[in-house]
Amino acid sequence: MSPATTVRTTASLLTTAYTVALPLLGITPTQNAKYLFAYFPSLIGYGLLVFDKWAWRWWGIHRLTGHPWVGGTWRSILKPAPESHIPPGGNRGPITTYLTIEQTYWTLHATLRTAESMSRSNNATIVKTDGSGIAEVRFLYENVPRTEHQARSPRHTGSCQLSVTGRAPRSIEGSYFTSRFTAGDMDLTLVDRSTEYGTFAEAQTADQRASATP
Repeated sequence: MSPATTVRTTASLLTTAYTVALPLLGITPTQNAKYLFAYFPSLIGYGLLVFDKWAWRWWGIHRLTGHPWVGGTWRSILKPAPESHIPPGGNRGPITTYLTIEQTYWTLHATLRTAESMSRSNNATIVKTDGSGIAEVRFLYENVPRTEHQARSPRHTGSCQLSVTGRAPRSIEGSYFTSRFTAGDMDLTLVDRSTEYGTFAEAQTADQRASATP
């Protein structure tokens, strides 16, 4: 469980316990109207949880926060730079991958899947720039290839930086660098807002289905 998930879960449990305890102690608004104020911490606690998970991207609130909504599954085309140290037999691109971004207002997690491997992020953040309307998604990641490919393509780490324009972009550009001394550009197109695809094949099927829809 991530630290952010732990904090949300703990806050939910404490808020619920507090709310349940009040009537057990005889503190109810029906008994005395002034007791209504005792429930304000519960309302604030639940309100913050709802805001973090959903409300921040509702139309009116989203316009106020301006926080980019990048959650969902993206088709990402990787274009390795010519000088990348790609081992013999490796894919020199373009490489089709799928990037799934799980996002709340305060948290971000990215999982990138290829036909041969999966990368999971750590330290993922959205950095807003100087009022230009452009933000950057930055994360470090660890890549774990499927066992059958590890002799040629060992585990490695890397970093990724994506340039985001607008509150709800449908296309993104970026770049990546790996500890295997490979680097390149990324062109991302939104497939849909789902984060439930567990494999490369599932994401690819969803992508083909979305592309076939008029």
